Amino acid sequence: MSTAHKFLTMFEAIGLFIAVVGVILAIASRFSGRRGDRVVAAAFLLPTVALISVGLVYPGLKTIYQSFYNAAGNAFIGIDNYRTIFGDPDQRTVLRNTVLWVVITPFVATAVGLLYAILVDKARVEALAKALIFLPMAISFVGAGIIWKFVYEFRPDQQGIKQTGLLNEILVKLGGSPHQFLINSPWNTVFLIIVMIWIQAGFAMTVLSASIKAIPEDIVEAARLDGVRAWGMFRYVTVPSIRPALIVVLTTIGIGTLKVFDIVRTMTGGQFDTSVVANEFYSQSFRSNNQGLGAALAVLLFVLVVPIVAYNVRQLRSSEGR
Repeated sequence: MSTAHKFLTMFEAIGLFIAVVGVILAIASRFSGRRGDRVVAAAFLLPTVALISVGLVYPGLKTIYQSFYNAAGNAFIGIDNYRTIFGDPDQRTVLRNTVLWVVITPFVATAVGLLYAILVDKARVEALAKALIFLPMAISFVGAGIIWKFVYEFRPDQQGIKQTGLLNEILVKLGGSPHQFLINSPWNTVFLIIVMIWIQAGFAMTVLSASIKAIPEDIVEAARLDGVRAWGMFRYVTVPSIRPALIVVLTTIGIGTLKVFDIVRTMTGGQFDTSVVANEFYSQSFRSNNQGLGAALAVLLFVLVVPIVAYNVRQLRSSEGR
Protein backbone atom coordinates (compact mmCIF):
# COMPACT_ATOMS: atom_id res chain seq x y z
CA MET A 1 0.00 0.00 0.00
CA SER A 2 1.50 3.35 -1.06
CA THR A 3 1.81 6.38 1.21
CA ALA A 4 -0.75 8.29 -0.85
CA HIS A 5 -3.24 5.44 -0.52
CA LYS A 6 -2.70 5.34 3.25
CA PHE A 7 -3.39 9.06 3.53
CA LEU A 8 -6.49 8.64 1.37
CA THR A 9 -7.75 5.87 3.64
CA MET A 10 -7.09 8.04 6.70
CA PHE A 11 -9.03 10.98 5.26
CA GLU A 12 -11.89 8.66 4.27
CA ALA A 13 -12.09 7.41 7.86
CA ILE A 14 -12.10 10.99 9.19
CA GLY A 15 -14.77 11.97 6.69
CA LEU A 16 -16.92 9.00 7.66
CA PHE A 17 -16.58 9.94 11.34
CA ILE A 18 -17.62 13.53 10.63
CA ALA A 19 -20.56 12.31 8.57
CA VAL A 20 -21.78 9.98 11.33
CA VAL A 21 -21.51 12.73 13.96
CA GLY A 22 -23.34 15.12 11.62
CA VAL A 23 -26.20 12.65 11.11
CA ILE A 24 -26.49 12.12 14.85
CA LEU A 25 -26.60 15.86 15.54
CA ALA A 26 -29.15 16.39 12.76
CA ILE A 27 -31.44 13.73 14.23
CA ALA A 28 -30.99 15.02 17.76
CA SER A 29 -31.80 18.61 16.76
CA ARG A 30 -35.32 17.58 15.73
CA PHE A 31 -36.20 16.77 19.35
CA SER A 32 -36.36 19.04 22.39
CA GLY A 33 -36.99 18.82 26.12
CA ARG A 34 -36.45 15.68 28.17
CA ARG A 35 -37.34 13.50 25.20
CA GLY A 36 -34.70 15.27 23.16
CA ASP A 37 -32.06 14.62 25.82
CA ARG A 38 -32.87 10.92 25.73
CA VAL A 39 -32.71 10.86 21.95
CA VAL A 40 -29.33 12.64 21.99
CA ALA A 41 -27.99 10.22 24.60
CA ALA A 42 -29.25 7.21 22.65
CA ALA A 43 -27.95 8.59 19.35
CA PHE A 44 -24.43 8.91 20.73
CA LEU A 45 -24.49 5.70 22.76
CA LEU A 46 -25.75 3.37 20.04
CA PRO A 47 -22.69 3.75 17.74
CA THR A 48 -20.42 3.33 20.77
CA VAL A 49 -22.22 0.21 21.91
CA ALA A 50 -22.14 -1.17 18.36
CA LEU A 51 -18.39 -0.57 18.03
CA ILE A 52 -17.68 -2.09 21.45
CA SER A 53 -19.81 -5.10 20.57
CA VAL A 54 -18.03 -5.64 17.26
CA GLY A 55 -14.52 -4.80 18.44
CA LEU A 56 -14.56 -6.17 21.99
CA VAL A 57 -17.53 -8.29 23.03
CA TYR A 58 -17.71 -10.51 19.94
CA PRO A 59 -13.93 -11.19 19.80
CA GLY A 60 -13.99 -11.95 23.52
CA LEU A 61 -16.82 -14.46 23.21
CA LYS A 62 -15.16 -15.93 20.10
CA THR A 63 -11.91 -16.39 22.03
CA ILE A 64 -13.70 -18.17 24.88
CA TYR A 65 -15.45 -20.41 22.36
CA GLN A 66 -12.19 -21.17 20.56
CA SER A 67 -10.42 -22.09 23.80
CA PHE A 68 -12.47 -25.29 23.95
CA TYR A 69 -11.21 -26.49 20.55
CA ASN A 70 -8.01 -28.13 19.36
CA ALA A 71 -5.00 -26.48 17.75
CA ALA A 72 -6.62 -26.37 14.32
CA GLY A 73 -9.93 -25.16 15.76
CA ASN A 74 -11.97 -27.93 14.10
CA ALA A 75 -12.54 -30.38 16.99
CA PHE A 76 -14.14 -29.78 20.38
CA ILE A 77 -11.84 -30.94 23.21
CA GLY A 78 -13.53 -29.42 26.26
CA ILE A 79 -11.20 -28.11 28.95
CA ASP A 80 -8.11 -29.94 27.70
CA ASN A 81 -6.37 -26.67 26.85
CA TYR A 82 -6.87 -25.45 30.40
CA ARG A 83 -5.58 -28.77 31.73
CA THR A 84 -2.49 -28.24 29.60
CA ILE A 85 -1.95 -24.78 31.07
CA PHE A 86 -2.01 -26.07 34.64
CA GLY A 87 -0.60 -29.54 33.99
CA ASP A 88 2.23 -29.16 31.49
CA PRO A 89 5.61 -28.39 33.17
CA ASP A 90 6.50 -25.71 30.61
CA GLN A 91 3.15 -23.99 31.09
CA ARG A 92 3.51 -24.14 34.86
CA THR A 93 6.83 -22.34 34.46
CA VAL A 94 4.99 -19.66 32.50
CA LEU A 95 2.47 -19.31 35.33
CA ARG A 96 5.26 -19.19 37.91
CA ASN A 97 7.00 -16.41 36.02
CA THR A 98 3.76 -14.45 35.70
CA VAL A 99 3.16 -14.73 39.45
CA LEU A 100 6.70 -13.46 40.10
CA TRP A 101 6.12 -10.47 37.82
CA VAL A 102 2.80 -9.59 39.46
CA VAL A 103 4.02 -10.06 43.04
CA ILE A 104 7.33 -8.21 42.69
CA THR A 105 6.85 -5.45 40.11
CA PRO A 106 3.87 -3.41 41.44
CA PHE A 107 5.03 -3.37 45.05
CA VAL A 108 8.71 -2.67 44.37
CA ALA A 109 7.99 -0.03 41.70
CA THR A 110 5.44 1.67 43.97
CA ALA A 111 7.81 1.54 46.95
CA VAL A 112 10.65 3.04 44.91
CA GLY A 113 8.36 5.75 43.51
CA LEU A 114 6.96 6.59 46.95
CA LEU A 115 10.38 6.74 48.59
CA TYR A 116 11.73 8.93 45.80
CA ALA A 117 8.70 11.24 45.97
CA ILE A 118 9.21 11.74 49.71
CA LEU A 119 12.97 12.29 49.44
CA VAL A 120 12.79 14.94 46.70
CA ASP A 121 9.66 16.67 48.01
CA LYS A 122 10.39 20.41 48.36
CA ALA A 123 14.06 19.89 47.51
CA ARG A 124 15.92 22.61 45.60
CA VAL A 125 16.43 20.33 42.58
CA GLU A 126 13.01 18.68 42.83
CA ALA A 127 12.03 19.28 39.21
CA LEU A 128 15.31 17.91 37.84
CA ALA A 129 15.27 14.91 40.18
CA LYS A 130 11.71 14.03 39.14
CA ALA A 131 12.52 14.44 35.48
CA LEU A 132 15.40 11.97 35.74
CA ILE A 133 13.29 9.15 37.19
CA PHE A 134 10.36 9.94 34.90
CA LEU A 135 12.43 9.78 31.69
CA PRO A 136 12.14 5.96 31.31
CA MET A 137 8.36 6.41 30.98
CA ALA A 138 9.01 8.15 27.65
CA ILE A 139 10.78 5.04 26.32
CA SER A 140 8.81 2.21 24.76
CA PHE A 141 9.03 -1.23 26.32
CA VAL A 142 10.89 -2.45 23.25
CA GLY A 143 13.38 0.41 23.53
CA ALA A 144 13.86 -0.26 27.23
CA GLY A 145 14.39 -3.95 26.50
CA ILE A 146 17.10 -3.15 23.95
CA ILE A 147 18.84 -0.75 26.35
CA TRP A 148 18.87 -3.26 29.19
CA LYS A 149 19.92 -6.06 26.88
CA PHE A 150 23.12 -4.07 26.33
CA VAL A 151 23.41 -3.53 30.09
CA TYR A 152 23.23 -7.32 30.65
CA GLU A 153 25.43 -8.16 27.64
CA PHE A 154 27.84 -11.05 28.28
CA ARG A 155 31.15 -11.97 26.65
CA PRO A 156 33.40 -14.90 27.59
CA ASP A 157 36.05 -14.11 30.19
CA GLN A 158 39.04 -14.56 27.94
CA GLN A 159 42.26 -12.66 27.39
CA GLY A 160 41.80 -9.73 25.04
CA ILE A 161 37.99 -9.84 25.09
CA LYS A 162 36.45 -6.73 26.64
CA GLN A 163 33.01 -6.71 28.17
CA THR A 164 30.47 -4.51 26.40
CA GLY A 165 27.73 -4.99 29.01
CA LEU A 166 27.73 -2.38 31.77
CA LEU A 167 27.10 -4.79 34.64
CA ASN A 168 29.67 -7.34 33.51
CA GLU A 169 32.23 -4.58 32.99
CA ILE A 170 31.65 -3.47 36.57
CA LEU A 171 32.01 -7.07 37.80
CA VAL A 172 35.27 -7.50 35.92
CA LYS A 173 36.64 -4.17 37.21
CA LEU A 174 35.87 -5.32 40.76
CA GLY A 175 37.79 -8.53 40.19
CA GLY A 176 34.86 -10.82 39.54
CA SER A 177 33.85 -12.93 36.57
CA PRO A 178 31.25 -11.96 33.94
CA HIS A 179 27.79 -13.43 34.43
CA GLN A 180 25.13 -14.49 31.92
CA PHE A 181 22.24 -12.58 33.48
CA LEU A 182 19.58 -13.59 30.93
CA ILE A 183 20.22 -17.33 30.77
CA ASN A 184 20.23 -18.74 34.31
CA SER A 185 16.70 -19.44 35.59
CA PRO A 186 14.90 -18.24 37.70
CA TRP A 187 17.16 -15.24 38.29
CA ASN A 188 16.90 -14.19 34.65
CA THR A 189 13.21 -13.48 35.25
CA VAL A 190 14.16 -11.19 38.13
CA PHE A 191 16.57 -9.31 35.88
CA LEU A 192 13.74 -8.81 33.36
CA ILE A 193 11.46 -7.58 36.15
CA ILE A 194 14.05 -4.92 37.03
CA VAL A 195 13.48 -3.38 33.59
CA MET A 196 9.75 -3.03 34.28
CA ILE A 197 10.43 -1.54 37.70
CA TRP A 198 12.83 0.96 36.10
CA ILE A 199 10.05 2.08 33.75
CA GLN A 200 7.12 2.13 36.18
CA ALA A 201 8.87 3.78 39.15
CA GLY A 202 8.59 7.14 37.38
CA PHE A 203 4.83 6.71 36.96
CA ALA A 204 4.45 5.80 40.64
CA MET A 205 6.57 8.76 41.71
CA THR A 206 4.56 11.24 39.64
CA VAL A 207 1.14 10.17 40.94
CA LEU A 208 2.23 9.75 44.55
CA SER A 209 4.17 13.03 44.58
CA ALA A 210 1.03 14.88 43.49
CA SER A 211 -0.94 13.13 46.25
CA ILE A 212 1.66 14.01 48.87
CA LYS A 213 1.54 17.67 47.89
CA ALA A 214 -2.26 17.57 48.23
CA ILE A 215 -2.09 16.62 51.92
CA PRO A 216 -3.50 19.59 53.88
CA GLU A 217 -0.79 21.57 55.69
CA ASP A 218 -2.87 21.81 58.87
CA ILE A 219 -2.76 18.02 59.25
CA VAL A 220 1.02 18.03 58.84
CA GLU A 221 1.47 20.91 61.28
CA ALA A 222 -0.81 19.27 63.86
CA ALA A 223 1.21 16.06 63.66
CA ARG A 224 4.46 17.98 64.13
CA LEU A 225 3.07 19.86 67.15
CA ASP A 226 2.15 16.49 68.67
CA GLY A 227 5.78 15.44 68.38
CA VAL A 228 5.37 12.99 65.51
CA ARG A 229 8.76 12.15 64.01
CA ALA A 230 9.65 11.28 60.42
CA TRP A 231 8.65 7.59 60.55
CA GLY A 232 5.43 8.39 62.41
CA MET A 233 4.64 11.12 59.91
CA PHE A 234 5.07 8.64 57.08
CA ARG A 235 3.06 5.88 58.76
CA TYR A 236 0.20 7.83 60.33
CA VAL A 237 -0.14 10.87 58.06
CA THR A 238 1.34 10.32 54.60
CA VAL A 239 0.27 6.75 53.87
CA PRO A 240 -3.37 7.10 55.09
CA SER A 241 -3.74 10.38 53.20
CA ILE A 242 -2.50 8.98 49.89
CA ARG A 243 -4.10 5.52 50.21
CA PRO A 244 -6.45 5.96 47.20
CA ALA A 245 -3.50 7.00 45.02
CA LEU A 246 -1.47 4.04 46.27
CA ILE A 247 -4.25 1.66 45.26
CA VAL A 248 -4.52 3.24 41.81
CA VAL A 249 -0.77 3.01 41.25
CA LEU A 250 -0.54 -0.59 42.49
CA THR A 251 -3.47 -1.81 40.42
CA THR A 252 -2.43 0.11 37.29
CA ILE A 253 1.10 -1.27 37.41
CA GLY A 254 -0.31 -4.71 38.26
CA ILE A 255 -2.52 -4.73 35.16
CA GLY A 256 0.38 -3.58 32.98
CA THR A 257 2.58 -6.28 34.47
CA LEU A 258 0.05 -9.02 33.76
CA LYS A 259 0.06 -8.00 30.11
CA VAL A 260 3.83 -7.60 29.80
CA PHE A 261 5.06 -8.88 26.47
CA ASP A 262 7.52 -6.47 24.84
CA ILE A 263 10.30 -6.75 27.41
CA VAL A 264 10.28 -10.55 27.44
CA ARG A 265 10.01 -10.80 23.66
CA THR A 266 12.81 -8.30 23.05
CA MET A 267 15.31 -9.55 25.62
CA THR A 268 14.91 -13.34 25.66
CA GLY A 269 12.09 -14.23 23.29
CA GLY A 270 10.62 -16.28 26.13
CA GLN A 271 13.58 -18.66 26.11
CA PHE A 272 15.53 -19.89 29.15
CA ASP A 273 12.31 -20.29 31.17
CA THR A 274 11.43 -16.58 31.04
CA SER A 275 8.12 -16.71 29.17
CA VAL A 276 4.96 -15.18 30.68
CA VAL A 277 1.28 -15.62 29.83
CA ALA A 278 1.13 -12.80 27.26
CA ASN A 279 4.28 -13.98 25.49
CA GLU A 280 3.14 -17.60 25.57
CA PHE A 281 -0.21 -16.58 24.08
CA TYR A 282 1.64 -14.95 21.17
CA SER A 283 3.96 -17.94 20.74
CA GLN A 284 1.17 -20.52 20.74
CA SER A 285 -1.18 -18.52 18.53
CA PHE A 286 1.19 -17.14 15.88
CA ARG A 287 4.33 -19.28 15.97
CA SER A 288 3.11 -22.75 16.94
CA ASN A 289 -0.31 -22.27 15.28
CA ASN A 290 -2.03 -23.75 18.35
CA GLN A 291 -5.14 -21.59 18.23
CA GLY A 292 -6.94 -23.48 21.00
CA LEU A 293 -4.17 -23.18 23.61
CA GLY A 294 -3.49 -19.58 22.58
CA ALA A 295 -7.15 -18.72 23.10
CA ALA A 296 -7.15 -20.45 26.50
CA LEU A 297 -4.12 -18.39 27.56
CA ALA A 298 -5.88 -15.20 26.42
CA VAL A 299 -8.94 -16.16 28.49
CA LEU A 300 -6.71 -16.84 31.50
CA LEU A 301 -5.11 -13.42 31.11
CA PHE A 302 -8.55 -11.81 30.97
CA VAL A 303 -9.66 -13.68 34.10
CA LEU A 304 -6.56 -12.50 35.97
CA VAL A 305 -7.02 -8.86 34.97
CA VAL A 306 -10.75 -8.54 35.74
CA PRO A 307 -10.51 -8.84 39.58
CA ILE A 308 -7.82 -6.13 39.69
CA VAL A 309 -9.92 -3.78 37.57
CA ALA A 310 -13.03 -4.50 39.66
CA TYR A 311 -11.14 -3.82 42.90
CA ASN A 312 -9.74 -0.59 41.48
CA VAL A 313 -13.18 0.65 40.46
CA ARG A 314 -14.62 -0.32 43.86
CA GLN A 315 -11.92 1.57 45.73
CA LEU A 316 -12.34 4.66 43.55
CA ARG A 317 -16.08 4.70 44.17
CA SER A 318 -15.64 4.27 47.93
CA SER A 319 -13.05 7.08 48.05
CA GLU A 320 -15.35 9.43 46.09
CA GLY A 321 -18.27 8.70 48.37
CA ARG A 322 -16.24 9.22 51.53
